[in-house]
Amino acid sequence: MREGRISVVVPAFNEADNLPLLKDRLTRALSQYGDVEILIVDDGSQDRTPAILRGFAAGDPRFRFLSLSRNFGHQSALKAGLDRASGDCVITLDADLQHPPEHIAEMVDCWRDGFEVVNMVREDDPKTPAFKRWTSRLFYRFVNSISDFEIRPGASDFRLLDRRVVEALISLEERTLFLRGTLPWLGFRQCYIAYTPDERAQGVAKYNFQRMMALALDGITSSSTRPLRFSTYLGVIMAGLGLTYAGYALLLKLFAGSVISGWASLLVGIMTFGGVQLLMLGILGEYLGKVLTEVKGRPSYIVREQSEAGARSQAELPVAAMQARLSNSGM
Repeated sequence: MREGRISVVVPAFNEADNLPLLKDRLTRALSQYGDVEILIVDDGSQDRTPAILRGFAAGDPRFRFLSLSRNFGHQSALKAGLDRASGDCVITLDADLQHPPEHIAEMVDCWRDGFEVVNMVREDDPKTPAFKRWTSRLFYRFVNSISDFEIRPGASDFRLLDRRVVEALISLEERTLFLRGTLPWLGFRQCYIAYTPDERAQGVAKYNFQRMMALALDGITSSSTRPLRFSTYLGVIMAGLGLTYAGYALLLKLFAGSVISGWASLLVGIMTFGGVQLLMLGILGEYLGKVLTEVKGRPSYIVREQSEAGARSQAELPVAAMQARLSNSGM
């Protein structure tokens, strides 16, 4: 049975109204555990979030905070927290309280039973708008159809990771991580627990349509290169159809003495081929954009301010974590 420090990483963006309630519920959920660290990552908030987090850290040694220089996005904020969490296991959840902290005990029990990744899978809530439920199902079906690894429908960033999994994630050199797709690739012993999301306590959802589309594109391009192969197949098919149509027109001219007339067929052909070309260019552009991001080598986030580290020093981290770090540094 595993024992050790439990770290909780919470990305927060303009969540000042939710933070006091989050603190209370996390404190109650973690009261049965002795060695606890709660790291809240301020993702460039413009409200009172940084000031509230300073108060948390000053009043309770279990709380730490990290403020990024701007809004780098949810996945980058999670990465920042994972980079600095010192626990033997790390739990990630959102600050809007749609991820109920009361499930932490169940997650820790699974970890103590030997699982290295405990995934919380969202069950459909009838109150969720039908459009959002439909697009979520469509996204997971599409990603799984082109990916080599299955992402469980309803998977969220509400999970528990063993220290060895965290070290494996930290060792990856990708600038833009899609954690839901990266964890199945990593492997390790995983289990799944269903949960029903709570309603947002205060404020409005930060994931608008534009952010959801950006996350979807990151997920698709991070999980597989099959869209590039699809564009090649589509180009071959369209070229074949074009040549077939050209051969048909030539046969009519040679043997029937007639030509295919009308602007409609010409316009349809031009628009079809033009649309296909733009689609393929768009797919190539998405992948080239990721290549450019990786080549530039910029960090996925920049820290503006952070509280002091927890009571346990780097030397007191689990032996497996230190060995992983030494091997990654080439020592």
